[in-house]
Amino acid sequence: MKICIAGQGAFGQKHLDALKRIPDAEVTSLVGGNQDATAAVARKYDVPHYTGDLAEGIRRADAVILTTPTKMHFRQGEQVMRAGKHVLVEIPVTDRVEDAEALARVAAETGVVAMGGHVRRFNPSHQWVHKRIAKGELKIQQMDVQTYFFRRRNINAAGQPRSWTDHLLWHHAAHTIDLFQYQTGETISDCYAVQGPIHPQLHIAMDMGIVAKVPSGAILTLSLSFNNDGPIGSFFRYICDNDTYKAYYDELADGKDQKIDLSKVDVSMDGIELEDREFIAAIKERREPNASLAQLLACMRVLGRLEAIVDSRRQAHA
Repeated sequence: MKICIAGQGAFGQKHLDALKRIPDAEVTSLVGGNQDATAAVARKYDVPHYTGDLAEGIRRADAVILTTPTKMHFRQGEQVMRAGKHVLVEIPVTDRVEDAEALARVAAETGVVAMGGHVRRFNPSHQWVHKRIAKGELKIQQMDVQTYFFRRRNINAAGQPRSWTDHLLWHHAAHTIDLFQYQTGETISDCYAVQGPIHPQLHIAMDMGIVAKVPSGAILTLSLSFNNDGPIGSFFRYICDNDTYKAYYDELADGKDQKIDLSKVDVSMDGIELEDREFIAAIKERREPNASLAQLLACMRVLGRLEAIVDSRRQAHA
């Protein structure tokens, strides 16, 4: 499987690390903006070709993984699919519901495998919970989630400056909104959001609170912040009818902090690698992947509803 990575930044390198551990994956091209940085990353990972032209990378590959800035995803995703190549678009797939719906239509028209990078579906911790729910052993009463970072400057996950601005709603809330619907097997029927002040330079809200509910009665409480000067990341608490579980990326413990062995959940403990393995397997097996663009539309539509709520309140108080 010949794969082109578009995006030489922190997340592009996470995929490059993951793909090294997948025997039937060959990275044939790296597409990046800053060509000096792109060349350095290509050398680091022994990628034989690098370029600033996505069309060049597409021609050398069977599939493309887009880890570029969010605003580029719609145009680039359509470009890849119209070229007849499969695509994995990193989260956030888009920051507009209309663009997500349009990409899903292009995927249906072209018949390619089109997937979003919703890695929480693949993290062994959340997989373990999902399998117990699927067996009827657990039922979620509440998911309580804290997503905290310290991003008062425009930096990426590696602490480096970046050319685009991250977003609490369309990126970080998307992880949890999708996971909540995936784990409950239901679509959110009721939701509400509030946000803090807009940052004067970044022009985004730095704090946000979201509550949501599915028809069965399970609720989600989600707190997000870019102002947190402390432990960072997303901390998930599953409060269930049987037991409580706490997940942090690829780790899981019960409510009394007893760690759970996840080594037998899947072939790897790295959620990004498992996401990439699913992408490649779906292409080979000519099937819809877990986290296809079509499956993610329910998440995107909830995010659109939440954005409309915070925008209306902001205008009302302007």
